[in-house]
Amino acid sequence: MAPAITLAADAPTLSSANTGFMLICSALVMLMTPGLAFFYGGMVRVKSTLNMLMMSFISLGIVTVLWVLYGFSLAFGADSGSVIGWNSDWVGLSNIGLTQLWDGYTIPVFVFCVFQLMFAIITPALISGALADRVKFSAWALFITLWVTIVYFPVAHWVWGSGGWAFELGVIDFAGGTAVHINAGAAALGVILVIGRRVGFKKDPMRPHSLPLVMLGAGLLWFGWFGFNAGSWLGNDDGVGALMFVNTQVATAAAMLAWLAYEKIRHGAFTTLGAASGAVAGLVAITPSGGAVSPLGAIAVGAIAGVLCAMAVGLKYRFNYDDSLDVVGVHLVGGVAGSLLIGFFATGKGQSDAQGLFYGGGLDQFWKQCAGVFAVLGYSLVASAVLAFLLDRTIGMRVPEDDEVSGIDSAEHAETAYDFSGAGGGAARTTAAPAPAPVAGTAAKKVDA
Repeated sequence: MAPAITLAADAPTLSSANTGFMLICSALVMLMTPGLAFFYGGMVRVKSTLNMLMMSFISLGIVTVLWVLYGFSLAFGADSGSVIGWNSDWVGLSNIGLTQLWDGYTIPVFVFCVFQLMFAIITPALISGALADRVKFSAWALFITLWVTIVYFPVAHWVWGSGGWAFELGVIDFAGGTAVHINAGAAALGVILVIGRRVGFKKDPMRPHSLPLVMLGAGLLWFGWFGFNAGSWLGNDDGVGALMFVNTQVATAAAMLAWLAYEKIRHGAFTTLGAASGAVAGLVAITPSGGAVSPLGAIAVGAIAGVLCAMAVGLKYRFNYDDSLDVVGVHLVGGVAGSLLIGFFATGKGQSDAQGLFYGGGLDQFWKQCAGVFAVLGYSLVASAVLAFLLDRTIGMRVPEDDEVSGIDSAEHAETAYDFSGAGGGAARTTAAPAPAPVAGTAAKKVDA
């Protein structure tokens, strides 16, 4: 996107329809972060539920403040060297007129700003799923602060900022396959390689404690993703946003079915966790590609991503890295698949005239996609690993082993997700319960039969 300009007589005029649409989309994207919290929260063990929720919710606070102070300026300000932006008038979101339009569009700068803020919030929250059970909450908060500053804001400028090198090269990323999902997935891999595996990895059962919570989170993500994807066209005057809306639904459905088919063949059952994970894999894969492919292409993108991601989640056991909730397997692999498949399935009739191999365009767009994918992957992986290493060697990233075993919720938050203290009872007793022995310094309490 280009930097903002003030209104001129021959410039687009503010559209109340597009403005209202984008505000709704912004709210939908905001809802995705609590949805992600529920999705991740249900996938962990009981003793880590609150910590998992909080690792997403804290991003809403930290990233919002940083975005206002300097993040928006770094990501979308005037280009400097094709790698970063800056606009001093946007520091603190100052000197932005209420009716000042985003360059070339019919929505105010403030609306574009808040829409992109929601992307910046959810991206580090995605990383948290790989780190379940074992990271200090204070270290996580500091990691978010440093990571969005050093990694997310520059990468967002590369991909979406006017003058960013990937934007100028012609890398297609409609709504965040590189800037959000590959970025977060590579970061997750970098961090877990530094901090190591959970106590009991591959030995103790670490099954999801609440699959209904997982399904609720997946449903909220699916719902919010329509704003995430369709809203990224910043209006719908030409129908491209509508195409993206349709493709979001189509690819997600195809990926869910493909994941379920794979696990039935491979493991002999259709699981609810597989359905939820397959849906998210489809959402991830169509995010970069949905404005460039047809609905039939969206089926192909979703189905391919569903199978690839289902296969990839098992790699952590083969290569012995502890990606707790499959951030690498779903977001990194799904983001790579969706981004690269543009080079094959782009029709040239959607967001641009770029055509993929199957539509007569050769491999030109594919190589552009490769440049964007592997540059973001490499930068995020290395930068995130370095940040995690520095934090681990200074303040420490991990909780003590005893706290991890007993439960990070109690250790870090002094709370538990579920209170079972009043959950006793059953059939009425036929004999009187024995009275407890008196406690020193107190009177013995009468116990009813």
